[in-house]
Amino acid sequence: MIKFTKNNIITLSLILLIFLVGFFLRADSIYLQGIPDDQKAFYEDQNGLPYMYELDSYYNYRLTENYLDHGYLGDTVINGTEWDLHSYYPPGVPLDYPPLIVYLAAFIYKLVNIFSQIPLSTVCFWIPAFIGPLAGVVAYLFVRRFTNEYGALAAGILTVTAPLYLARTVPGWFDTDMFNIIFPLLVVWFFFEAVESRNTKKQVLFTFLSVFSMFLFEMAWNGWQYLFYIITIFCIVYIIHGKIKGNNIKNIFNVFIPFFIVSIVLICITNFSNIIDFIYGPLELIKMSGSRSSWYPWPDLYSSISELRRPSIEEFIAKVGPVLFGLGIIGIFLILRLLVNNELKERFLNKMNWFLYVLLVIWTITGIVSLFKGIRFILLLIPPLVISAGIMVGICIEYIRALKEKEILIKFMCLTFMIIILIPAVLNAYESSLLTPGTDDDLWNSAVWIQNNTPKNTVIITEWSYGHFFAAIADRPVAFDGRSAYIETLPLRQFYNNSTFNPQSPSTSREYWIDRAFCTNNESLSEGIFRMLSTGGDNGYLVLDKYTGNTSKSVEIINKILGVNKSSAMKILTDDYKLSQEEAEEVLKYTHPDNSNPFVIVTHDYMINHAKWIFYFGEWDLSKNSGKNYTYSTGALNITSNKFKSNNNVTGDLTTNYITWNGKVPYCEIIVENNKIDKHYLNKNSDFCIFLLTDINRSVVVDKRFENSMFAKLVLEKSGSNNLKPAYKNKSVIVWK
Repeated sequence: MIKFTKNNIITLSLILLIFLVGFFLRADSIYLQGIPDDQKAFYEDQNGLPYMYELDSYYNYRLTENYLDHGYLGDTVINGTEWDLHSYYPPGVPLDYPPLIVYLAAFIYKLVNIFSQIPLSTVCFWIPAFIGPLAGVVAYLFVRRFTNEYGALAAGILTVTAPLYLARTVPGWFDTDMFNIIFPLLVVWFFFEAVESRNTKKQVLFTFLSVFSMFLFEMAWNGWQYLFYIITIFCIVYIIHGKIKGNNIKNIFNVFIPFFIVSIVLICITNFSNIIDFIYGPLELIKMSGSRSSWYPWPDLYSSISELRRPSIEEFIAKVGPVLFGLGIIGIFLILRLLVNNELKERFLNKMNWFLYVLLVIWTITGIVSLFKGIRFILLLIPPLVISAGIMVGICIEYIRALKEKEILIKFMCLTFMIIILIPAVLNAYESSLLTPGTDDDLWNSAVWIQNNTPKNTVIITEWSYGHFFAAIADRPVAFDGRSAYIETLPLRQFYNNSTFNPQSPSTSREYWIDRAFCTNNESLSEGIFRMLSTGGDNGYLVLDKYTGNTSKSVEIINKILGVNKSSAMKILTDDYKLSQEEAEEVLKYTHPDNSNPFVIVTHDYMINHAKWIFYFGEWDLSKNSGKNYTYSTGALNITSNKFKSNNNVTGDLTTNYITWNGKVPYCEIIVENNKIDKHYLNKNSDFCIFLLTDINRSVVVDKRFENSMFAKLVLEKSGSNNLKPAYKNKSVIVWK
């Protein structure tokens, strides 16, 4: 039974404080503070809550719906393997996804609906806001093991206010990032307690808790292996070093061996593919770090994803939090200073040892190295920085306490020190919660229209970032989505059943083909690409690859045959490229199918912001494995008395058709207003065109080769083509059929 002593009351109060600070900072995001009041309803669902901030949330939401409906995450089971028939369709993909987020959401949904009728979307919306603060509580309890309550409190507050972690655990960010701090902290904390324990029963208990935390981490995130490798390699080296030096390594050995064996057994029993990931994952990582991408010769879509680019120093510090970064780095050196001096160690840090310190340093270095793979991996660095920062604060408080001053003055100085440290962290975190939802009423209404007005086998083709959203809300398969080329499955593909799945797929080829369809001004080619993707998937080029042995040549051939009818395509294949009749028929079965799946193309004004990647990937040269940075610029347009100016340096006069960009006259000017298109050719020596989209007050500068591209027709002009007509339209979204 817990005795409510003064210390226990203080501990519980601080835990509650950390949780509430973390929760309310996150909950404040639901008020959409960064959006004008008259626009907020546009970003809110039928329950009055903002739409999900992260579109991957809709993927997790859909899998949770599946689990509640039929007891497993996939849509169906093929040859004993769960399949997702909504993603990367056709053919869909074997479902390889950490299930904890689904299990947790389903459990909470069932629990709360015992007492009240709460929609699943609402349950999923709120879960991150509770998990994020719990990570702060774990950090507090961990750091409290080594220092005073001040340092532990600082660790807890710095965890819940770390800008990147806060932004990724607000309500509506229903993704696996919420687990990436709490479980690593639990694993390392329990592992350390097991190593330090001299009581056999406690050692067994803490070893089990560390193993169980690792097991949960494996079920929570595909990148769990990094922590397992850190602990494994560190312990092996530490044991060997200790053996050579003649140190007592019995406790470490007795903890590490069962930790390693039981973890492997548990992970193997629950999901054998994790063992493959564990063994082949590092090899794949090394391969990905080479000069060629894993998708060669296809373009590397992942290079365009903002969270996977390397952060600048300024971005890194801002995402970690300046306070956490500063205290964490200084803390690592201060701890070292105390550990090398026995007198100082006994006085200020008597519960810390070299085992945890070296592990902490290796953990920090691993986190820093991970930043080369993308800004999102800052999350891996936050836990070790939180630990060192908390200990650093605790040491500073102990220094203050050691001053020969009155007790009340000491307490005042300690409190002032904490305020100086934590208030900036809280204020900085508040700025991180000013987010805009990833979708809006226009996208939602278009998805509902698709669900209600298209056959079940209709394939949705849209920008990959919206794939998860349409798959969940429209309940239709999508050609491409937020899991992109399923990079996490690369180590597993050689073990797939090849009769149902080609290990060369998924790949970034889908990005090339979709962007190619938007780049071209050949309407027949564009339609042919969409038809091939929606019915044959990747099989067209994969089959042709068997005959050519050259993907670049296969793409050249397919680009020539998709824009012509089947008989003409047959002639090209047999006469120009010397395929046999049988080989040509096998290719045409996928490029020119007799019975095509229906498909819709969804365009959104948001595509204007990122069209440079459409042109870059869509014009990719596979033979040279390179793309070209075509001219592309967009800005906000301000029109006053027929004179206009945009923030991307477009200026001019609507009455005289005078227009320039950076002082240069364009090849052509295209004014789009009220479904009318007014085009003027101005300078035949120029290499760019300017689109003035007066209905949405945008200016777009684009290379003149894309003047009549399908992107220009569907996204900028919204005029359509001979075969693609708007089936549904609202202010910013069009569904083309």
